[in-house]
Amino acid sequence: MKKPKLRELFEALRSFFSLPYTSSFPRTVSEVPDGFRGRPRFYEEFCVGCKACVEVCPAKAIDVEDIAFLPGKGIRKLTHHYDVCIFCGQCEEACITEKGIMLSKEYDLASDDRAQMTDVVSKDLLFCELCGSPVSCVDHIRWIAKKIGLLAYSNPTLFLTRNKEELKVLAAETKADKREIVRADQLRVTCPACRRDILFREQW
Repeated sequence: MKKPKLRELFEALRSFFSLPYTSSFPRTVSEVPDGFRGRPRFYEEFCVGCKACVEVCPAKAIDVEDIAFLPGKGIRKLTHHYDVCIFCGQCEEACITEKGIMLSKEYDLASDDRAQMTDVVSKDLLFCELCGSPVSCVDHIRWIAKKIGLLAYSNPTLFLTRNKEELKVLAAETKADKREIVRADQLRVTCPACRRDILFREQW
């Protein structure tokens, strides 16, 4: 019975003076491998505010809010709640620009204030010049126009918003009061509903 006790004592002493087998987290940050699914992050320079990530999120961790400050001026705010997120990667997979929202390697996300566990991105909205409803984000429309190239000239909303100078002219001509739809409204920035009305009146 003595030898087993001596063996255990030897192993205890050896483990006491040897280096630990585990990492020294949280004193030092542990490196994670490539492909690690950490906290998703918005990248404002690549995000176009298309809401694709909102549509595919199974945990409903991304909120979207369209805020109008003045007639024809407002923003779309996307808020990612990473305290609700399950880090599945569906948002990154569905992103049309492939860089608007991506999984990072961040994993140490503990906090005592859940209200602060958010990531927010804001994009300028484009409004219909006839009814005033939001069409989409300006960056989204321009991304589509650039993506399809010359085909953008088949839709006035696309080619009229390709550069900032044209957008400023259109904003200055926008009328807040409702009026009868005329043929010239085809060459205005309009929502799908108003464009349907214009084409319906034009053809029938």
